[in-house]
Amino acid sequence: MILQACISERNINSVARMSRLVGKVLVAQGGGPTPVINQSIVGVALEARKFSQVTSIYGAVHGVRGIVEEDFLDLTRETTHNLEQVADTPSSGLLSTRDKPDEEYCARMFKVMQAHDIRYFFYVGGNDSSDTVRIVNEQARAANYELRAIHIPKTIDNDLQENDHCPGFGSAARFVAQAFMGVNLDNRALKGVYLGVIMGRHAGFLTAASSLAQKYVDDGPHLVYVPERHFVMENFLADVDRVYQKHGLCTIAVSEGISDPSGTPMITKLLGKEERDSHGNVQLSGTGALGDLLADEIRDQLKIKRVRSDTFGYLQRSFMGIQSDRDAHEAREVGEKAVQYAMWDNVDGSVVIRRPVLNYSVDYDLVPLEKVAGKTRHMPDAFINAEGNGVTEAFMNYCRPLLGSKMPEPHRLRAPMVKKILH
Repeated sequence: MILQACISERNINSVARMSRLVGKVLVAQGGGPTPVINQSIVGVALEARKFSQVTSIYGAVHGVRGIVEEDFLDLTRETTHNLEQVADTPSSGLLSTRDKPDEEYCARMFKVMQAHDIRYFFYVGGNDSSDTVRIVNEQARAANYELRAIHIPKTIDNDLQENDHCPGFGSAARFVAQAFMGVNLDNRALKGVYLGVIMGRHAGFLTAASSLAQKYVDDGPHLVYVPERHFVMENFLADVDRVYQKHGLCTIAVSEGISDPSGTPMITKLLGKEERDSHGNVQLSGTGALGDLLADEIRDQLKIKRVRSDTFGYLQRSFMGIQSDRDAHEAREVGEKAVQYAMWDNVDGSVVIRRPVLNYSVDYDLVPLEKVAGKTRHMPDAFINAEGNGVTEAFMNYCRPLLGSKMPEPHRLRAPMVKKILH
């Protein structure tokens, strides 16, 4: 039975076929880990077991590098119980890679897939990973080799096009919000200036999530700086001074990717040199340099003595116990939906999350790989305040449901002060 009628035309990248495509499933993870990426892997493995055309389910160790080197785990022989335990564990159970395949690299991957009779390829990752799926898919078509290739979204940066939000973001945002709840309590106890540097090269969603820490009117973060707005040092120092004069303290959230009006990353400008990673991108993380340099500017220019900074780094994406229940459920479902699109509908593409209503439900769709591959989504203007140093209520309403249920809540003592006798 042809199932093409079940899918809108915009989702179809290949023609549905009459016969079932029999062969092996291959699933892999790429890029930075998340607290819920294993939910997607387990979703693929368990859903694929339901289909008789699947002869085996392989997991590539270290992503695309594992495919080229034929480093496969046979997930067909993994117990359901252990898969469920891995699903609740953060970081990449199949291990990951920062390799960014070109045409030649993908050709080697495709050769391995042919040798192993891989007919279904699922790659969990960000925009670079979706581009890899696109290239492999095109090579399979050119070789007239039947292969269903599906990209499954994940990223704590929340920067994939076509998605309302991305699996991994909600849990990382939950960590950031809870961390700033603790920072608020600490900075109130021994007043000073605190800076938290948060992941986000081009998109500030995760940094903006720090605002969910606010409960009391004087809670931080008092200032939030995201890559979508130019960072001007003079304005930054004036903002800090204003808040400090008002509250006697100031709590700041900063994206690692903030840049000056010329587009130069602030880490490069302040360090006076540029370091690049294996992808050719300016190295933003790996040290606490940005936070330290901004803290130095505050001390030197505003003469505030107690200034501290932290770089959240890996903690926000692999910290045990911070899974958002909503994020975990959706990460599982995007894996399941990927298998269903490939098996039932016999199509390729990228699974995306839609939010039909603001409060709150999601649906899933499949879009052509070209709509996601190699593209970056930024925070909408409506989510950033006019001054460029904070977020709006629209962002709070967008983000709050993604952090999941049972968020902790700080409380303050309300007892009255005792009247002084000697002073």
